[in-house]
Amino acid sequence: MKRQTVVVIGGGAAGLMAAGQAAIAGARVILLEKMKRPGRKICISGKGRCNITNSAPVTDFIEHFGKNGRFLRQAFSRFFSTELITFFEENGLPVSLERGGRYFPTSGKAPDILKIFLTWLTQLNVEIRDSCPAKDILVTDGKVSGVTTSRGNIDCDSVIITTGGASYPATGSTGDGYTLAKKMGHTIVPIRPALVPLEVKGGIHPALVGLELRNIGVQLLINEKKKQQLFGELHFIKTGVSGPTILTLSGDAVDALQKADKVHLAIDLKAALSEQKLDARLIRDFQKRTKEHFGDVLRGLLPAQLVPLCLEQTNIPANRLAGEISKKERKTLLHWLKDLRLEVSGYRSFKEAIVTAGGVMLKEVNPRTMESEIIPGLYLAGEVLDLNGNTGGYNLQAAFSTGWLAGRSAGDVQST
Repeated sequence: MKRQTVVVIGGGAAGLMAAGQAAIAGARVILLEKMKRPGRKICISGKGRCNITNSAPVTDFIEHFGKNGRFLRQAFSRFFSTELITFFEENGLPVSLERGGRYFPTSGKAPDILKIFLTWLTQLNVEIRDSCPAKDILVTDGKVSGVTTSRGNIDCDSVIITTGGASYPATGSTGDGYTLAKKMGHTIVPIRPALVPLEVKGGIHPALVGLELRNIGVQLLINEKKKQQLFGELHFIKTGVSGPTILTLSGDAVDALQKADKVHLAIDLKAALSEQKLDARLIRDFQKRTKEHFGDVLRGLLPAQLVPLCLEQTNIPANRLAGEISKKERKTLLHWLKDLRLEVSGYRSFKEAIVTAGGVMLKEVNPRTMESEIIPGLYLAGEVLDLNGNTGGYNLQAAFSTGWLAGRSAGDVQST
C-alpha cells in the first residue's frame, strides 16, 4: 500500500482541522498557506476572542444556515460542537459558555486557538509551507495528481481546498479558492458580503455615531413587506448600522439590494412595551412633568444621543412644555418610538464582512465526504462552499466540521 499524500490549500479554520485529520487517517500532509503564517482570520475573529461554536442542537444549528443548511447534516453527525469542545480541552485549551449559547476560549484570546492547532499539527508531522500560494491543481487521467505552487510542483493523491471566502482580504481570504474550483469545472454561486454592516440613505445623524442600543426590535422590510424580525442589539456607525441584529438581517438585505428592491429597517425602540402600554406611559410622563420642556422629558425616554433625531423627525419643539403636547403630537412620538424607519441604500465591502455568501455549488460536492462530484481526489471545505450562517459561532463550527470530514475522507483513501 502506498501512503497517501494530501495537500491542503489554505491555513484557516477548515484547513488546519483538515490537515490534522488527514494526518490522523495516515496520510502524509502538506499544508500550503500563502500568508507568512496561517490562521490570521482566526486571530481577529470575535473581536479577538474567537466564538468557536454554539450550544444549539443540530436541528437549530442547521436552521441558522437557511436553505443550504441541510448540506451540513452529514458533517455535523461526524464532528459537532461536543467533539470540537473536547478537541480543544484535550489539547489544553479550556472553553467557556457565554450568553446566546456562544463558546469562547476561557482565556479570551483568539490566538490561543491558533497555538493549539500549530502544536497539534507539529506533533502529527504535518508540513506547513508558509508564503507558498497554490497556483493550479494538476489533473492526470481525470484525477487530482498534484499542485503547482510558487515554489514548484507537489505530487499528491488528494487536494483539499480550504481557502476561505473573500471577507477580510487582509488576512489572505481573497477568493483564490473560487478560481481554483472553477478551473476544475465547478460552478461558483456569485459571491457577496454576508454578516456585513448596512449603509443608510443620507448617512447617520452625527449625534448617533457610536451609540449602541440593546433590547430593541428590528424588522427588515423589502418592498414594504416584512421579511424578518429580530430582538437584540443595534450599533450606529458613520455610514449606517451594524451590531448582531443588523449582521443577521444583512444577508436578505444584500440580496434584495442587488435586485434593486426597496429595503428599509423598522426599529422598535421600546420593544418591551405594546403601543397601548407605551402610550399610557407617555400620558403619565407628560402629566407628571407638565411644566418641564419636551426635550427634557425625552431624556427620560431615550439615550441622550437619540434626542436630537427625535426632535428633528417628530417636529415637536424641544422647549414645548410637556403639558402642552397635543394628542396628535403624542401619537406622532409614539409612532416614532415604535417604528423608527431607516432606508437601506447599500452595504459595506468584503473588507468589513464577517463571512462570504455564495461559493462552490453544494450539489457538486458529496456531503458525506466533501469530495468533488466532478474531479476525484478533490475535496472542498469551509467558507469556499456556498454556505453562510448567522453570527454566534455557527460559521466556525461549519468550517471545523467540514474540514474534519474532508481531512478524514482524503486521508482514509487507500491506493496500491
